[in-house]
Amino acid sequence: MTYRFILQRVRRAILARAAGVLIVTVLTMTALGGCASESNASRGAKEGATTGAVAGAVGGMVTALVFGGNVADAAARGAVYGGSTGAVVGGMSGSKRDKAEAAAQVDANEKRLEDLRKKIGDDAFDGVVALAKCKHEVAIANAKVAMQSSKRDYRLAGLWVEVLTSADQRREAEARARFPEIIKLDKKVKTDADAEAAMRRSMEELGDIREAYALPRVCPA
Repeated sequence: MTYRFILQRVRRAILARAAGVLIVTVLTMTALGGCASESNASRGAKEGATTGAVAGAVGGMVTALVFGGNVADAAARGAVYGGSTGAVVGGMSGSKRDKAEAAAQVDANEKRLEDLRKKIGDDAFDGVVALAKCKHEVAIANAKVAMQSSKRDYRLAGLWVEVLTSADQRREAEARARFPEIIKLDKKVKTDADAEAAMRRSMEELGDIREAYALPRVCPA
């Protein structure tokens, strides 16, 4: 068993654990809704969980690229923040007490997700969410806006979104052309080889996130 294969299994296990947390949340919200509304509540919770989890996961991934840390761990945490928030919003029903408890959960997770979004900026966050959904033109447009920011972290996040989007489109030469700018902004990335390794890890993680939430691992040509 190769080291790369072991790492891949670990990454998928982390995302699976995050997905498992979301399933529990979905089931809880469905139970709160009662039998009469079970179908609508469970459907809304599931859809909300998936949308929120993908946004949180890819947002967490870019946050790790900008500030350091393990991209898989950051993605899993983001998935839980975004997914559980989305599940509660999508499936909220039941008694006043149930709703109050659910609202408290929403507030806590929304704050964590909002903190994550603020770290990389709205444009980079929206861009990487678009990338996860294979909306490359939207991702690039958001990345370019982020790259014009006066904030260094937002510019770096925008650069990474553009790099990952270009790589996802199999335009790796264009992606690598941005490496010198990343090196200039990020002291953690000292060489093209460092940037290449970070790009490869992130592309693998992006594919795992897509697979974990029933999206195509590789975007259609």
